[in-house]
Amino acid sequence: MGSVTLITGAARSGKSAHALALAEQAAGARRFFIATAEALDDEMRERIAHHRASRSAGFATIEEPIAIADALTKLAHRADVVVVDCLTLWISNLLMAGLSDEEILAEARGLAGAMESAPFACFVVTGEVGAGIVPENAIARRFRDLLGWTNQAVARAAERVELMVAGYPMRVK
Repeated sequence: MGSVTLITGAARSGKSAHALALAEQAAGARRFFIATAEALDDEMRERIAHHRASRSAGFATIEEPIAIADALTKLAHRADVVVVDCLTLWISNLLMAGLSDEEILAEARGLAGAMESAPFACFVVTGEVGAGIVPENAIARRFRDLLGWTNQAVARAAERVELMVAGYPMRVK
């Protein structure tokens, strides 16, 4: 059985770089990167290009904005290490796909279960968006809540949870 490490924190806190560094240190040579971002505008295309450039050639990239649990299941006998980056965009993608809160939370529970039973090390990146002020609009509050509940589900499945602060990890679990 593999292990799950959840890496959370604010924007530009070093989450992705830390996940990649941990994945590089993990045992096994078969490394995969599951990217949830979609290049829907110029800014996102630039962000994706930056992330691609920061990964070593040792990672095979799978672009999967919605069906992360399925992608993990398909890697069961092919991967030693998987980085999932990130749950924040994944929740946004599920919202944009028109899923209900109940459907999104069921997806989150399914993802947590897939990670927990995966035979490889899984490093999962997510944003910590609930520490600020309460958003003024309903969709932003819905997003914040769904991501918070998703993070909790994955954290329960994880053997390790780290909070990134200014580029440094703090062990939470």
